[in-house]
Amino acid sequence: MFQVENYNKSKEENYSLVIKQLAALLEDEPNRVANLSNASALLNQFLDRINWVGFYCLDSENELVLGPFQGLPACVRIPLGKGVCGTSAQTRKTIRVADVHAFPGHIACDAASRSEIVVPIIKDGELLGVLDIDSPELERFDEVDEKMLEEFVAVLTKYI
Repeated sequence: MFQVENYNKSKEENYSLVIKQLAALLEDEPNRVANLSNASALLNQFLDRINWVGFYCLDSENELVLGPFQGLPACVRIPLGKGVCGTSAQTRKTIRVADVHAFPGHIACDAASRSEIVVPIIKDGELLGVLDIDSPELERFDEVDEKMLEEFVAVLTKYI
């Protein structure tokens, strides 16, 4: 049975713990939707000062579609190259945005969001989608978040 741990160590150590929890949570489950759902719930429980966490999955060659998430209802479809999610998917690079209102072409699904981080999900060279996390605070995400969320996605990718 999965158990929530107390995250009372350094930021890196807390992320390492949540990554271990992710692997234990997904270990014996082959279903992609179930695993993305539990991954979004785990991050929502772990991360503070966020208002949305979830996944957009590649639906066609040029469009992402909303996947499992935690938060308010969200935009359903995002073209590749549009907004932070579409740009991250198209470039296959993590994008950390300190102020979403300063990002050209930002798609505002929740007006309360002020900063965002998006990590592409790539397996065997194929883009599967992106992990998207929003915060109502400016500059919520730093280099540690970026590095550790990329590690989180790397572990998640083994199970989807």
